Amino acid sequence: MRKTTPDTPADLFVIGGGINGCGIARDAAGRGASVVLAEMGDLASATSSASTKLFHGGLRYLEYLEVRLVHEALVEREVLLRAMPHISWPMRFVLPYHRDMRFESETPISKMLGLAMPWMKGRRPAWLIRTGLFMYDHLGGRKILPGTATLSLKGTKEGAPLQPRFERAYEYSDCWVEDSRLVVLNARDAEARGATILTRTKVTHARREGALWRVEIENAETGEEATHYAKMLINAGGPWVGDIIHDTIDLPSREGVRLVRGSHIVTRRLYDHDKCYFFQGTDGRIIFAIPYERDFTLIGTTDAEHDDPDRRPVCTPEEQAYLINFANQYFAQSISAEDVVWTYSGVRPLYDDGASSATAATRDYTLKVDAEGGAPVLNVFGGKITTYRRLAESALEKIGEHIALKSGPWTAGAAMPGGDFPVDGFDRLVQTLNGKYPFLGAAWARRLGRAYGTEAETLLGGAKSAADLGRDFGATLTEAEVIWLMRQEFARTAEDVVWRRTKLGLRLSAEEISALDGWMASRRERADAAE
Repeated sequence: MRKTTPDTPADLFVIGGGINGCGIARDAAGRGASVVLAEMGDLASATSSASTKLFHGGLRYLEYLEVRLVHEALVEREVLLRAMPHISWPMRFVLPYHRDMRFESETPISKMLGLAMPWMKGRRPAWLIRTGLFMYDHLGGRKILPGTATLSLKGTKEGAPLQPRFERAYEYSDCWVEDSRLVVLNARDAEARGATILTRTKVTHARREGALWRVEIENAETGEEATHYAKMLINAGGPWVGDIIHDTIDLPSREGVRLVRGSHIVTRRLYDHDKCYFFQGTDGRIIFAIPYERDFTLIGTTDAEHDDPDRRPVCTPEEQAYLINFANQYFAQSISAEDVVWTYSGVRPLYDDGASSATAATRDYTLKVDAEGGAPVLNVFGGKITTYRRLAESALEKIGEHIALKSGPWTAGAAMPGGDFPVDGFDRLVQTLNGKYPFLGAAWARRLGRAYGTEAETLLGGAKSAADLGRDFGATLTEAEVIWLMRQEFARTAEDVVWRRTKLGLRLSAEEISALDGWMASRRERADAAE
């Protein structure tokens, strides 16, 4: 680790290793800035690994008239697809239509239609949905993704899992993304461009000393303390952004964050095609049902107020029941709690715009610079995973007013590690991988291709058989892959590996995960002793 001093301060010290912190670190390092990033846990260990895992424009945000946000997100979908075709890919979304669909009552569109068409009683008319989808197709300059189509649900694969009362649907495009892998790849690329990435490192205090920030850090594993200096501080603490402002850097601020918990359930696979469903409820809310990890279906999300960022978010029994009951309004075969194999929950740190409900709170990002009293700090509020790259560019515009940067925006055309292949070339990549390593078989080769893209061959090296990859931890996870994740991707524990770098926790037993954790701990101890 390069230690920064008053004589050799970093240009930027970033607090937070979620998607916004890592995205800003990558962009800044690529412009020649010296960057140190500290994350108190694992990368993406909070909000950024608990999303619905979509690159999407946010169709429902049109009801809130957040046209700028939707436009920016729609443009970004295809920019990001080209940069990371291994961890992101197009998906088609099926929106079944019925007369009982309702608006969320607090949206501007709902209020306007309530005045103009009171007899609709909050229902979404078909013409309004078509208008929204037309805007969705054309706001973002779509080139790769196909546009909206109308589907019959009678006798079709899309209609087969649904109740027979649904006879037609609209189908549109959005994209899937492996959220926590996206964060790790941003951190890796930032490090490759000169940034220092410190995980399990908490910023305990920071204060201005003239034109510099003095930043005190503590290693969560060893208790070792250190001091860094930087010309500018970036507060990308996610749910902790407010605590950092008031407690860590002791700044008076009227800006606030609204914590909104989003919970998801994962069930056994509920249908046999690769399209997603967009379900609209009679309460005006929406949920998605999404094909997940080949053998499962992901259902979410909820919107609930969350009072404390230090209180670990969990999918409550009430939220689980809500999602099950919501899905059962659509699926022909009802699901129950016994069908749920996993749940997860994350806290969205939304900018507090005074909205009346968690659902209505803006998903747009807000960037605030405080330069009063010395060295500047940039506080990052809100945002969504689809617009993280544009958020980073906007942050760099503000940073550039205080720190000299060597170059301008560059990330729009730059591939992520492993993503240097054509957006339609994933199947060819897997075929090549399987041809070179025939012992993998189709499913294993596809998993490695999705996780590592063109870097899968580097990971596998000269292996001629599965035995050459070392210990088998189960579910195709091998010693060679775990070593790669520890050396290249900042993984420290089994949880890092099986729930963030991969989702093999869905396939490994508790005993297998415990054995992996023990093996990793022994390897860390040997590595620490050798230093």
